[in-house]
Amino acid sequence: MKYSSSTTAVPDAPKVPRHVAIIMDGNGRWATKRFLPRVAGHVKGVEAVRKVVEGCALRGIEYLTLFAFSSENWRRPEEEVSLLMRLFVTALEREVSKLHANNIRLKVVGDLSRADDKLRNMIAAAERKTANNTRLTVTVCFNYGGRWDIMQAVGKMVAAHPGAADFSEEQLAPHLAMAYAPEPDLFIRTGGEERISNFLLWQLAYTELFFTDTYWPDFTIEALDAAVASYQNRERRFGRTGDQLAGKTT
Repeated sequence: MKYSSSTTAVPDAPKVPRHVAIIMDGNGRWATKRFLPRVAGHVKGVEAVRKVVEGCALRGIEYLTLFAFSSENWRRPEEEVSLLMRLFVTALEREVSKLHANNIRLKVVGDLSRADDKLRNMIAAAERKTANNTRLTVTVCFNYGGRWDIMQAVGKMVAAHPGAADFSEEQLAPHLAMAYAPEPDLFIRTGGEERISNFLLWQLAYTELFFTDTYWPDFTIEALDAAVASYQNRERRFGRTGDQLAGKTT
């Protein structure tokens, strides 16, 4: 399906968000607060992912996108990065069959060139296995950055239109990493930080933002419901006036 950009067409504003995107922040701080190694927070964070995936499926959310590892996260201590890579492999081994059994599709987007062969093969196998599932699409952003996404899309667009000097959003959009999904309706960031951090820079243009102090391992289905309730109280105008939305003027 082809989706229009929110800057070129007015999208629907459904009561239940079609697409929720989350920066899962605070795993390390959750662990440190409990005098545990940081990796313990990441392990606990996987449990939170499982609950949120289930909650989104039950609530009729069609797309869930999770920022698992950014292109900047390679700057973290080598030991922590190595543990995160192993945790990703373990999560794939344990969770893909469950996702498939629940009619959930898995996608992984980002620059996978830095992943080893084993991880790349596991990702490809998981995507093939779940490709035809329709209940919910879960996208994991791995070694992903919003600027990387735009630059790689520009490169593909230029290659597809040799000799062209002018381009449009419509020509760029099919080359973005998540061209298969509508733009997020709701963005959630846990852990108390209030920034986008190079996540889905193109796609978040008109997304409703929700920030919470809750660390990701403590993020529950009830916390998800609170974020959705906040979204439902927003007036999504997409450049129009409140009177236009109320039908008082055109």
